[in-house]
Amino acid sequence: MSRVPTGFPTDFLWGGAIAANQAEGAYDVDGKGLSVADINEFRADIPIDQKSNRELDTKFIENSIKSTNHIFPKRWGINFYHTYKEDLKLLAGMGLKTFRTSIAWTRIFPNGDELEPNEAGLKFYDDLIDEIIKNGMIPMITVSHYEMPLHLTTAYKGWYSRELIEFFTRFCNVLFDRYHTKVKYWIIINQINLIGHESFNHLGIAEDKVENLMEAKYQGVHNEMVACGHATRYAHENYPNLQIGMMLCGGPAYPATAKPEDVFATVRHNQMEYFFADVLLRGHYPGYAFRYFDDSGINIEFGEGDEDALKNTADFMSFSYYYTRICDADSFANGNENHRNPQLDANPWGWSIDPVGLRTYLNLFYDRYQCPIYITENGVGYYDKLEDGKIHDTYRIDYLRSHIEQMKEAIKDGVDLRGYYAWGPIDIISCSSSEMSKRYGFIFVDQDDYGEGTQQRILKDSYYWYKKVIETNGEV
Repeated sequence: MSRVPTGFPTDFLWGGAIAANQAEGAYDVDGKGLSVADINEFRADIPIDQKSNRELDTKFIENSIKSTNHIFPKRWGINFYHTYKEDLKLLAGMGLKTFRTSIAWTRIFPNGDELEPNEAGLKFYDDLIDEIIKNGMIPMITVSHYEMPLHLTTAYKGWYSRELIEFFTRFCNVLFDRYHTKVKYWIIINQINLIGHESFNHLGIAEDKVENLMEAKYQGVHNEMVACGHATRYAHENYPNLQIGMMLCGGPAYPATAKPEDVFATVRHNQMEYFFADVLLRGHYPGYAFRYFDDSGINIEFGEGDEDALKNTADFMSFSYYYTRICDADSFANGNENHRNPQLDANPWGWSIDPVGLRTYLNLFYDRYQCPIYITENGVGYYDKLEDGKIHDTYRIDYLRSHIEQMKEAIKDGVDLRGYYAWGPIDIISCSSSEMSKRYGFIFVDQDDYGEGTQQRILKDSYYWYKKVIETNGEV
């Protein structure tokens, strides 16, 4: 008797995902404070494959707050704050069953350390969530998606400061209290393992405020995971219907060669990618992490009650998937733990294209955690060319088709995959490069890297393709 599934579950959640800081704009409206994303600078003078967020120091932060000659595109986004009703209607027209976005921390607590939330910010998300539901989509909400209040990086030391555990837990509890009847699915921290090139954007630790930046990063993410434990416990005790998720960026690397030294170096690298999920889904630090910290001279301070807080584990796993990397013994030993696979094609930004890698990750993650999985970001950035008022993005369709085919194979492998969120279903500002020209969407937004354009929304060929995928539940 065959017990192999024939395809996607009938209740599979086909969706799309954005982040508040990349879409909303209106950075100083209705009491919103400045966030770390509001000082993500666009620079046209950097080579395309080197465009990425970087570590920042207090001088840059201070200059950015008062700057008039730098370009910060996330301050204007795509004006989603004012156009969300029209944009959600377009997304619903594609047949999306679910929509993921984040709640900007600085709209609710402008500085991050206030005792009372900003009602204007809560009211905006009341209306936004209502509109998502009105359009027939199930909301999935990310609590923290690179939107830390900038005040917490200047008055404190970002997540390195233990005070943030209390501040962030308060933020989470306010959201659960306010929206528990409307939002079932929550991700507390976006891509919690991304502490390399996104570390300031994620953890808000200015590099000149700490002596050992790598140690500070791991201490910061420890504090963050403890806060996740407190928030998860509050949600489970007060609103048992809520599903609390954790999220990784990507996953394990491949060994660069079959040499045993490269294979074992890759095992060690991959363990420290799993580490964050192991803690948040299993409830404690694994032995390999203590060994890694000991070998690296990193000391993690556990506060009173931290270990008990970590026992409050997430209900589901999610991850973003864009590319895979490879690892070898020499690069691991030198701290440059993974690099691009020369066997694979890549997009213009150097992000390799590996559909089979998605099936690999799904199998590895499900083997390890045996819990529901959602792919909460997947997509590819390309330059789109408007021709006769249309976008013929066959390259995007080819990319997404090949990945969805591998998702179907993973389901046949027995993976409990429950949802798929295409990243940036409408064009938004790039997270890593803060440019508009790196586009992911099914919907084109007529706006350039400097915020100029009509902001007209135009449906791409991929819009109609994804609509058919959803209509047929992945059969076409």
